[in-house]
Amino acid sequence: MGIYAFKLPDIGEGVVEGEVVEWMVAVGDVVKEDQPILSVMTDKATVEIPSPVNGTVLQRVGEVGDILPVGGICIEFEVEGDGNASALADHNTAGAPTEEAVTPEPTPEPAPEAAPAPVVEAAPPAPTPSPVVPGLRPLASPAVRQRARESGVDLARVAGSGPAGRITHADLDAHLAGGGTAPVSRIGMKRTGTEEIKVAGLRKRIAEGMTASYTTIPHFSYFEEVDVTALEALRQHLNATRAEGQPKLTFLPFIMLGLSKALGEHPVCNAHYHDDRMTVVRHHGVHLGIATQTERGLYVPVVKHVEALDVWGAASAMAEVVGATRNGSATSEQLSGSTFTITSLGAMGGLGATPIINKPEVGILGVHKAVERPMVMDGRIEIRRMMNLSSSFDHRVVDGWDGAMLVQRLKALLEHPATLFM
Repeated sequence: MGIYAFKLPDIGEGVVEGEVVEWMVAVGDVVKEDQPILSVMTDKATVEIPSPVNGTVLQRVGEVGDILPVGGICIEFEVEGDGNASALADHNTAGAPTEEAVTPEPTPEPAPEAAPAPVVEAAPPAPTPSPVVPGLRPLASPAVRQRARESGVDLARVAGSGPAGRITHADLDAHLAGGGTAPVSRIGMKRTGTEEIKVAGLRKRIAEGMTASYTTIPHFSYFEEVDVTALEALRQHLNATRAEGQPKLTFLPFIMLGLSKALGEHPVCNAHYHDDRMTVVRHHGVHLGIATQTERGLYVPVVKHVEALDVWGAASAMAEVVGATRNGSATSEQLSGSTFTITSLGAMGGLGATPIINKPEVGILGVHKAVERPMVMDGRIEIRRMMNLSSSFDHRVVDGWDGAMLVQRLKALLEHPATLFM
């Protein structure tokens, strides 16, 4: 038997380090080649690292939230054969934090060699779920945890079939198929215990970004309601008559076109403020960030040059970058470069919000659900489809008048949708 020390591989795009988001194996686990062992985050991309060998995990380097250098040893396996002595020799120069984790033993220990063999030989063709152990936090990926929350399932009650009892999507499916749900609160029944979750990966970056925005930018917010009755009629007509291959239109592509026009007339709002050098950079092109919730957290993919798009082009471009973001294939180019951000809260409704600016931008628009409401029109009550807009601006460079005028211009364009195309 030998020791195989695995170095964090080159993830591409000039990345020199990665943050540990999740370990998918534990010390003592028997793993197979190409089995996912580690999830790391670089910039805004999360990458799963597969095992390069068959073996037993001897040592992991780094905990969730730690930064590992590319080329530094991140995990050790006990393997058949001699292992890789060269990787062990380079350990001290690779930047790994623990020396004892990778120091080869001069004399092999017989007990560890014998232990893995029965496990491999006795493993059945299909993994058998490990029993639920009360009091232990279940092992599961963020995606599985998200599904469990959405399905009302307490993972502490799900048996896991993965390494070290890890709960997989298949385990969750089996639990749901069997009618399993989260324990519901009943009269006389108390729920106890806590769950500690380390803030790491994308959630850590979101926390850092929101803190920087909120503590350094003096926000002011502005609210308005828009009558989108005519816009809804146009949207329905265009969807009913769209050509093959054209996307189905929501309100967002129209709002994108409206913002593009309004920002062109109010360039102070289509800008970046660099507080380190006290400089405002006004952008001629309109690059709209679309805040997108995924099972991994909040991302802001970008539709570039909206000023050059028609409503179909805006819808297609938005669908492309949002789709890539949700399935995890978005590139750094698609996730950067926005000059103004839209956050849509339409699916949840709500009357208003105070969105936080996506630094270094100077403005953000929140879009709420369009609903029918009784409105007074020329002295009579009519049922109109109304939509609330919530906006925030950086008061260091955008005066209240400028922010309000931007929203009022957008309101006029949406209430008279023909002007969007003029």
